[in-house]
Formats: sequence, structure tokens, C-alpha cells
Amino acid sequence: MAMKLYDFELHAECYAARLMLSLLGVPHEVETVDVYPEAAHLTPAFRAINPLGRVPVLEDGALRFGTVQGILAYLAAAYDTSGQWAPDTAVLRGEVAGWMAIAAELAATAGQARLIETMFAQGDAEAARAGAEGLLRVIDQHLWFGEVEGRDWLCSAPHPTIADIACFPHLVLSEDGGISRQDYPAIRRWIDRVKRLPGFTVMSGVFATSSAL
Repeated sequence: MAMKLYDFELHAECYAARLMLSLLGVPHEVETVDVYPEAAHLTPAFRAINPLGRVPVLEDGALRFGTVQGILAYLAAAYDTSGQWAPDTAVLRGEVAGWMAIAAELAATAGQARLIETMFAQGDAEAARAGAEGLLRVIDQHLWFGEVEGRDWLCSAPHPTIADIACFPHLVLSEDGGISRQDYPAIRRWIDRVKRLPGFTVMSGVFATSSAL
């Protein structure tokens, strides 16, 4: 049975799953779930696949993963022969877990602001943006100090991890939610580094970087 991703093109966490699959070069099928405007993720038929009523969902044979965190962790463990995406040392496992939690906070703030502005989701856009701005300040400072120390990625490894992939969609799409990245130069440079990874794939609103260094 072929691997299948239940996907909605404009969903940030679906993009994270697609990006990870592309970076790893994993063949898969895609089944589109019309989240907006049809709300197909809330139908009984889809809830039979994921009771949480959320996308993305990844099926690999008899296995099924219904959160982006689970999908990224599974793909890295099962399909990354290099071992870099989910490194198995105590320090890096702790760092990755911490940044995956921050990715969830980005989804609840920057991601929520984007959903409100682009898909008319319910919520307080200003409060979501304020929460996101606080996170972006922390992330930008972390990346800036990392650059000073010779580190390019969110974790202390000399290569990207699933933490970068989990955070990337919400940061690269933040302006859709009314959150400018103008004041966050280290985040902008990190976004450019992610875009230069072999196997990087784009989505609507996310463009490839210039080939020039």
C-alpha cells in the first residue's frame, strides 16, 4: 500500500509534511481534503480517518499519524538514513522537543492570525499577532546569537532538524496574517537557508530563493 498524505494545499502544517516528504525524497500519494471553504475535515467521513478533524494525516501501510509533530517524527525516524533530521542524542532530542513545542505555539498565534485573515476563521487576530510577535522576537534573537556562534539552525546541531521544518511554515507565511518580518533579519536569513536545502519545495505564497549567494 502506497504512502498517502491527506492534504490541503494552503494549510501550513500540511506544507510542513509535504516539505519533509520532499526533503527526504519519499514517494507518496496525495488526497486533497477541502478544508476551506467546504470544511471537509469536519465531516463524519474524514473524522473516521482522524477523529481530531485535522489535517495533515499520513498513512503508511497500516500506520496512521494525525498530527504534524507525529508525521515529522515518524518520517525522520523511518526514512532518514542520515539520522540528521531527528538526532538521537540526549541534548538534541531535548532541543528538538522544545522547538516542536514552540512550533505549536507559532501555529496558535501566527498560524491562527493567518487563518483569520485568509480563511475567515473565528478568533482575535490582534491577540494572535501580539502573541506571534513575542515569539518572533525570541526566535530572531536565538538565531542571531547562533549565527555569531557559527550555528545556522534552531538546534545546536550543524544541520537542520525536524524542528526547523515544524517552525518554517508558520514563519515563512507569517505576513499572510499581518505579521511583518521586517524587524527580524535573523529569521529572514534562516528562511533563506531552509529554502536552499536540497529537495526544498514551494507552495502558494512561498517562493524559491534566488540561486545567487
